[in-house]
Amino acid sequence: MLQSYSVINGRIAKGTEGFPQIEVYILPDETERSHLINDYGVDEHTLLSSTDPDETPRIEFEDNHAAVILKYPKNYSAEDNFLFKVKSMGIFIFPPERIVIVLDDSVPLFTGRLASNVKAAQDVLLKTLLQTIRHFETHLRVINMCSDEIEHEINKSCGNKNLLNMFTLEKGLVYYVNALNGNRRVIERMKVNAQKFGFTEENIELLDDLAIENRQFLDQAEVYSQVLSGLMDARASIINNNLNVMMKNMNAIVIAISIPTFFTGVFGMSEFTAFLTGSKWYVGYPLFIFAMLLLALFVYWLITRSDRNG
Repeated sequence: MLQSYSVINGRIAKGTEGFPQIEVYILPDETERSHLINDYGVDEHTLLSSTDPDETPRIEFEDNHAAVILKYPKNYSAEDNFLFKVKSMGIFIFPPERIVIVLDDSVPLFTGRLASNVKAAQDVLLKTLLQTIRHFETHLRVINMCSDEIEHEINKSCGNKNLLNMFTLEKGLVYYVNALNGNRRVIERMKVNAQKFGFTEENIELLDDLAIENRQFLDQAEVYSQVLSGLMDARASIINNNLNVMMKNMNAIVIAISIPTFFTGVFGMSEFTAFLTGSKWYVGYPLFIFAMLLLALFVYWLITRSDRNG
């Protein structure tokens, strides 16, 4: 699907009336891919890399354009079950008049203040990169909230479900760390090849700011990943400890019941009746049951007391 934008009075807007021209291809079909390859001279492999989530971020220079492969966060939905994934985006710059963006998911690219103060294709490139970086920031906040929620659930439950959710969350953070690292290398290469991109002094200053923001979010993702990894180890230990305590209590109950059972087995129906010959059985039986109950409680107290002292 093709979406056309242009710059009118320094602001990106839908339509083709302004300059430069911006074309956004969302999951391009065969006709659109042929158009990009044959008419624009886009390399087929690079075009396929634009929608390949496993592709490495990079920069490639062709005769008439420069190709930039970036990583951006996949839109999260409930079906993802705490797994945050990343996707690839291809940006093809034909300075100064045209820029082509290829991706396989509809994401907000030109919104708010990011759509203003645009003059050339280089500005569109940097604005898109800024939007991508801040998209990571939004998802990192969501990940932090999910982590707090899962941690709260783990404190109330000894099951494996919440631990698996935390493991999935940590896996997504690994994807984010790798993606932000890849985008960092792309930014560094942009700075090195500033002349090839035709960057102005203002563009280079913005590129420096992008490098700082990307580094901050990369550090944040790494911290979250380390915290989640430590929490998983700690929570797993706590769950194992709670299970051990539960098993000890169960064993104490079994032992406390087995000892009175021994006496009830020895003093079976016939033997106990003979033992109470000449006495009131309706008094003897309740007293015997009460004594066994006291014995069971005493044994349970004795076992649990020894565990606490140990």
